[in-house]
Amino acid sequence: MTPSAVAFIPARSGSKRIPHKNIRPLGGHPVLAYSIRAAIDSGVFAAVICATDSPLYAEVARHYGAEVPFLRSGEISGDMSPDIEWVEWMLKKKKL
Repeated sequence: MTPSAVAFIPARSGSKRIPHKNIRPLGGHPVLAYSIRAAIDSGVFAAVICATDSPLYAEVARHYGAEVPFLRSGEISGDMSPDIEWVEWMLKKKKL
């Protein structure tokens, strides 16, 4: 069996310094779109999954080709939440 890699792209909606920075336009596209398209276009990943707590961000991510199988809980989406929390949560939830 050939090993496969999955890209996790975090997109928390609660930025305090720049509200909604992940979906603000940059060069005609939301900032989030560039990470998603780079991962997809690389051809390296079996799946590109966006980890977000926002239905609006999920809609944007899906539009640009990412999977959003579920939303992150608020408990692991705070500005002080360590990344390992949402990564472990995604791995368990997705059963990867």
